[in-house]
Amino acid sequence: MTEIFSIEKAPATAERNAFVAARIAQRYRSERLFRFFGLAAVAVTAAFVVILLTDILIRGIPAFTQHRLALDVAVPADVLPAGTEASTDVLRSVDFAKIVRESLRGAFPDVSERKRRKALDGLLSSGAGDELRRRVLADPSLIGGTVSLSAPLSADADLQLKSGSSGIERKLGTGTASLSGPAGKVSVTSTAEDFSAAAQLVRAAIERQKDRLATEVTRLEQLLPQTVGEERQGLDQKIADLKQRVASYGTRLSAAGGDIDLDSSTPTVLVALGDAWIKAERVTPRSIAGATLVPSSSTAPAAPGAWRMLVIETPESNRTTSDQEIAWLESLAAENRVSRHFNWQFFTSGDSREPELAGIRGALIGSILTLLVTLALCLPIGVAAAVYLEEFAPKNRLTDIIEVNINNLAAVPSIVFGLLGLAVFLNFFGLPRSAPLVGGLVLALLVLPTIIIASRAALKAVPPSIKEAALGVGASHQQAVFHHVLPLALPGIMTGTIIGMAHALGETAPLLMIGMVAFIVEVPDGLTSAATALPVQIYLWSDLPEVAFQSKTAAAIIVLLGVLFVMNGAAIYLRRRFERRW
Repeated sequence: MTEIFSIEKAPATAERNAFVAARIAQRYRSERLFRFFGLAAVAVTAAFVVILLTDILIRGIPAFTQHRLALDVAVPADVLPAGTEASTDVLRSVDFAKIVRESLRGAFPDVSERKRRKALDGLLSSGAGDELRRRVLADPSLIGGTVSLSAPLSADADLQLKSGSSGIERKLGTGTASLSGPAGKVSVTSTAEDFSAAAQLVRAAIERQKDRLATEVTRLEQLLPQTVGEERQGLDQKIADLKQRVASYGTRLSAAGGDIDLDSSTPTVLVALGDAWIKAERVTPRSIAGATLVPSSSTAPAAPGAWRMLVIETPESNRTTSDQEIAWLESLAAENRVSRHFNWQFFTSGDSREPELAGIRGALIGSILTLLVTLALCLPIGVAAAVYLEEFAPKNRLTDIIEVNINNLAAVPSIVFGLLGLAVFLNFFGLPRSAPLVGGLVLALLVLPTIIIASRAALKAVPPSIKEAALGVGASHQQAVFHHVLPLALPGIMTGTIIGMAHALGETAPLLMIGMVAFIVEVPDGLTSAATALPVQIYLWSDLPEVAFQSKTAAAIIVLLGVLFVMNGAAIYLRRRFERRW
């Protein structure tokens, strides 16, 4: 009305035309601006989704593979007591992991110290003997012979091999390298300046540490006037210690001849000369001096390109694998004894305290059993309630209150249903804690309002003429509903049910309240067995300190998202496949 009034107020036709053109241009600009902001909102949302999924995939994909070590394991003939048959109970008492570890020790006979032997044993998973036990149980004739075994590596060793190219620079020597010195402490000399770049890298790292400590000293000296008493004495001592470290870094940097000393706080330089591995403790442009990590069977000089050097930027103090363990792994990999396989154990094993042995089978079975209970309760009760409220219930104040409460229950936080399940199903009825039966009951309460609302919407979408036609040819009200209206509404009902089940699959808070957060190793075999669910398993792994569990967590999220995408895709397919346009 304002525009019409304004046009009529215009004194001349030319002015009215100009006014109308300006208003139309303003509308077009507003429409373009609205479309721009709409597209920008969609683009930003899509970007966040892509970033999230990309981050999850990058973190989770490594968990779907696993490094294994090929070993020829000699099974002692006296592994079983005399006169004892190879039964499951007897073989459970045999330490097959020790037998596998002895085979690994045979690959490095020089490892005799207790500390080094323990570190070498740590390369193997604690479940390395399980495969050997299964094979001996299946074929007792293997006792007394040699078994070719593919044993899983520990989580730290596996993680080191997966990220071996990250932060590690590998170089082939360009000069002829010669090894000299007594056993244990040796030196490697090259005819070319092969170690110059490594020395510069270490020097730059020490300079950064020196500058960082000097900055910290300056900051603490500024705080010094504000402190008194014991606090000042402690601050003085800390400043003195830091200054001493700064001075030691300066001494190392000013060494004559370009020599630089290395320790656990600097980048690591490892040299592979033949089958020997040497850790550098002092580096010059043409030589290194250090400790032998893996001894050599030959002292002959190595020709250019026949030896290599590893420069690890991350200091040993900041890594979960030591330089000695990296040398062992590199030595085994050079012998082609380390291979990477798809990690089927991730899908076939239950939870474990060891990251390399942990799997999602128990959580998947627990989620399936829980959803079966939820579906068995929600589908018939939800559809029956929707049919009654939509087709048979009288329109009065009571049904209005029921409808309002159903709509309100759909918006209640999920943890409230967990508290309700804790109070009613566990405390009052005494049902077993951490069982799929209780989890299904709680999730049924959570999903039931959603299914009722979706089912009522599907029933409303059926044209009234269909029911009226059925009534017109003599069908009863019940026959018209169940023989004509309900079958036509079934695709919409199934779509709402699948979406409700997908919602239930991703819920964590209600299950935490009823005890499904417990550490469950065994795979559940019934509705009353102790179990956990996939979202709860993700929650448990995300709270563990081991680095390898971060990848396991992301991999479990990928599996959960995959199941959710399949369920939502099925809902979309059903809607498009059976949808009718009236």
